[in-house]
Amino acid sequence: MDVKQLCNPAALIIGAGQGIGLEFVRQLLQRSKIDRLYATYRKPQTALLAIADARLVCLPMDITDEAQIAAVVQTIQAETKALHAVINCAGVLHDGPMQPEKSLRQLNAEQLLRYFHVNSIGAVLVAKHVQPLLKHGDRAVLATISAKIGSIGDNQLGGWYGYRASKAALNMFMRTTAIEYKRTCPRAIVVTLHPGTTDTQLSQPFQRNVPPEKLFSVDRTVKQLLAVLDQLQEHDSGEFFSWDGTRLPW
Repeated sequence: MDVKQLCNPAALIIGAGQGIGLEFVRQLLQRSKIDRLYATYRKPQTALLAIADARLVCLPMDITDEAQIAAVVQTIQAETKALHAVINCAGVLHDGPMQPEKSLRQLNAEQLLRYFHVNSIGAVLVAKHVQPLLKHGDRAVLATISAKIGSIGDNQLGGWYGYRASKAALNMFMRTTAIEYKRTCPRAIVVTLHPGTTDTQLSQPFQRNVPPEKLFSVDRTVKQLLAVLDQLQEHDSGEFFSWDGTRLPW
């Protein structure tokens, strides 16, 4: 997000403990006009806590726990009445025995619920709780990392049931949030973003068949996504964008 457009800008990065979220923190701190950067993490073993910058406030939060989301927002509200960027990078694809399903035979309710809790429900609860901090007169962005694989129109290969469905649900949650925000936070732009295949722990087990030119470093991914966010206009709210700024089908 272009902080040159902002007055006393403050931002919140959710899921900043690793990967894309951590790189958002690093790159936003390089933008000297950002006044305050809040960053959430789930596990204390993170490079985030080693970043020495007086503008950075690190807060523990599990996105599947609404009480923790509310507590983080309350902490921020005690310091500021406005956020100009909220970027949610929390997501899960695999976790120990939890792996994306290749067929219907592999589906189980517990794993499906885990996908939805992290990738979908947590995101819309974030939108619920940060809403008061986006009710101001400056341009603001609420961006959530989604995935092209969550596009129903683009689904040609099948498989990965829970991840696909939870990202499709995320897109619908954010589209619906954008409609409400037009009434309650008219200067807030709500979007979902496809980052491309990025070299992170999330994609690592599935990189074998990815051409080198299509596997992005986290540095490149975040630069590309910030470039997309910088160019957003209010009429873009509610849309689904790829890393190169093109709109993706639902």
